[in-house]
Amino acid sequence: MLRWLLVFLFGLFVFKLIISGEQALSLQAGVLAANEPLQTKTTLQPFEFRSYEITPLADFNIQAKVLARRDYRFGREADLSPTDLALGWGQMSDQSVVDQIKIRQSGRWYRWSVESYPIPQQQIEQQSANMHMIPATRRVAKALKSVKVGEIITIDGSLVMASANDGWRWRSSMRRDDTGAGACELILIDSLTIQPPTALN
Repeated sequence: MLRWLLVFLFGLFVFKLIISGEQALSLQAGVLAANEPLQTKTTLQPFEFRSYEITPLADFNIQAKVLARRDYRFGREADLSPTDLALGWGQMSDQSVVDQIKIRQSGRWYRWSVESYPIPQQQIEQQSANMHMIPATRRVAKALKSVKVGEIITIDGSLVMASANDGWRWRSSMRRDDTGAGACELILIDSLTIQPPTALN
């Protein structure tokens, strides 16, 4: 009897963790992250990180709305990037627009569908992206774990290429207007800030 009670309590604990991790934050309508992501030339040199070589490709800053998140525990990519965030800026940071778009993530991809377009297709494609997150420090990793769908976040870091001695490579997209395979950004995050709702009013 005690054994089954412990199993039940453990299951309830896990269920609450899942629910709390997937809970979305509701923010007001309107464009909350108006600016395009900022990508500039970097002076950083390649360096070793968790047994991989990291080559910075560009300095990167983005303020965006979290449209979806997906955590990964298995696969080589998860060694570096435990989380993908689908991010939206411009019109894709407007909750009244996002509410009309079905968004999902799987297999390191971000997919969307609509019954009717709330904004032109090109805007959806060019003002949102799936981004692979590499936390540079434990502090950033802790902040990343707390990010919820719907929040406005600011990320400073680098677009990078990761490589290993056996020839494995994972390279960031360098454009915001690409789609399909290779279109995701791979970001080494130096800092991550979650904007409190009061700061967005």
